[in-house]
Amino acid sequence: MPVTRNPLVRFYGRHDLHFVTFSCYRRRPYLGTVAARNLFVRILDEVRLRHAFALIGYVVMPEHVHLLIGEPLEGNPSKVLQVLKQKVSFSLRGKRFSPDRQLQFAHPSAGGESPAFWQRRFYDFNVWSEEKLKEKLIYMHANPVRRKLVTHPKEWPWSSWSHYAKGERGLIAIDSLERRSTPGKIRTLKTEGCGTQDRVPG
Repeated sequence: MPVTRNPLVRFYGRHDLHFVTFSCYRRRPYLGTVAARNLFVRILDEVRLRHAFALIGYVVMPEHVHLLIGEPLEGNPSKVLQVLKQKVSFSLRGKRFSPDRQLQFAHPSAGGESPAFWQRRFYDFNVWSEEKLKEKLIYMHANPVRRKLVTHPKEWPWSSWSHYAKGERGLIAIDSLERRSTPGKIRTLKTEGCGTQDRVPG
């Protein structure tokens, strides 16, 4: 069933995976510290368990996040992301972490109030094939390298790379790729090569 948000149209209820991207307000690096990214991952895990949706892949960047998720048992991905963003914003808005990981108050905006933590909307792409699934996972895992934050995905722990490349849990557990494609039917999406490649797409 399409959910229209002028002019965006989102398609839910088809048991697709969803590749979603959301950004910090005006692409500011509010997730630019180890402590902030660790907090985001912890809250993501809490929200994932409470709302019962599959987490297939992710990467947390300094100013944006990519998630590859299934649809929750109740509600839809839009509602899940609203809860996630609110919880992270509540924990971090108006504060910042200094390079030595000490929590400090952020500087207020010119109007005397801290700016919004997140951009209001998010990008959502329905993933329906193995080809698109691999494409999105490779893209996510290569992101920190492409941005020159690290030289190899293994050096950026805030992603699902270690799950696919080494079979290790990483900072957060990644769910099985077995999922319901239609009621009563299980489909397995294969992801060989989604974490082990050395070449980073441009």
